[in-house]
Amino acid sequence: MKKPILHFILFTFSLFLFSSVSYAQLKPADYTSNWPEWRGLYNTGAVNGGNTPVEFSETKNVKWKIEIPGKGHATPIIWGNQIIIQTAVPTDKKVEKTDAATAANPMSPTQTDLVHQFTVISVDKTSGKINWKKVVKEELPIERTHELGSWASNSPVTDGENIFAFFGSRGLFCLDMKGNVKWERNFGQMDIVASFGEGSSPSMSKDKVFIQWDHQGKSFLFALDKKSGKDVWKAERDEITSWATPLVVDVNGKTQVITSASNKVRSYDAETGQIVWECTGMTKNVIPNPMYADGILYILSGFRGNAIKAIDLAKATGDITGNSAILWEYNQDAPYTPSAVLMDGKLYFLKGNNGIMTCLNAKDGKVIYSNQKVEGITNIFSSPTGNKDKIYIAAVNTVAVVKAGENFVQTAKNTLDDTFEASPVIVGNDLFLRGAKYLYCISEK
Repeated sequence: MKKPILHFILFTFSLFLFSSVSYAQLKPADYTSNWPEWRGLYNTGAVNGGNTPVEFSETKNVKWKIEIPGKGHATPIIWGNQIIIQTAVPTDKKVEKTDAATAANPMSPTQTDLVHQFTVISVDKTSGKINWKKVVKEELPIERTHELGSWASNSPVTDGENIFAFFGSRGLFCLDMKGNVKWERNFGQMDIVASFGEGSSPSMSKDKVFIQWDHQGKSFLFALDKKSGKDVWKAERDEITSWATPLVVDVNGKTQVITSASNKVRSYDAETGQIVWECTGMTKNVIPNPMYADGILYILSGFRGNAIKAIDLAKATGDITGNSAILWEYNQDAPYTPSAVLMDGKLYFLKGNNGIMTCLNAKDGKVIYSNQKVEGITNIFSSPTGNKDKIYIAAVNTVAVVKAGENFVQTAKNTLDDTFEASPVIVGNDLFLRGAKYLYCISEK
């Protein structure tokens, strides 16, 4: 990207790409029409282009719809014409509960005695037809999962050459774009608090994949070599269970890996694993993804408390708790499960697991509007997704659309025959919704 012939092209994209995180080192043309990880191109839950429909139903603006086998709440990713989905498919094979299974998780007996096939599926983006399916592991899950969760709640990540499919206690699997497994890596069995299930997704930068392994046992941040799956470094963490996905960002020419968790928010040097900065102040059960744009990091958590902070990464070094690197805080109405949307200088988020929306000015934290009820949304476990002038919010049988901007305006309440725990995905003019049973492509015909 530093070759002279590319300077003019890069100048056009420079401001846009400076806020890029995991993919800052890659060619912009490779990513403008893709959704390579669970919160999208820049981990903000938003895209800047496309013309996706405001209104749709089972009989309106559905380009295609297919049934996805098994149970999985992982948000799909998209590269080129492939939609990549993770799912856990029960078989008819039964396994006796063993002393080993009980010992591995004595407080959390299995919800099923059925062996599951942990499967990666490629769907053709244009037609909705299955390109390939790959069973990467077949075994009995010995842990419980939340009644609204699944054994396939972690989203994959791709660089266009490899797919990194993470199934938590089942392991991490590197596949090529045709579904062939190149390597796999097992990290052991997680012990998740209160049997809530697993959910953190991988992150990637340059030649490394990062796994945030926070649970009730020994917690770590792993940096793995993309080609082999072997440790580049491993950082031990004084943490309990969290579900947030690590965020990779370039700051002053150096790459940092930022983790949000209950005890501390930490930034690690991506090359060495050394801590660059840290701070306290989040709630327990941290789930929302950290986000970054225009030099500012945003972290949120909302379980039995509220914590929203904006951090100036240029000033962040050492212990930044309470110092000037923290630009502002807004400690109310924070989301519990859903991540926020960061778009056009505004931070949009939901209160708890409810359809109550707040919008802040991302630069200074000033309230643009707050506590606005999204009609049709009560309990919600997916995250909102933004598209230029629209925000999509998907829950039980309903996908609401809210107008982005200074004023809260709900423009639609769409009904579909499915329940949504995975988050909406947008590529071009197409909106993709992964439900408990179906995958929808919503597009104006």
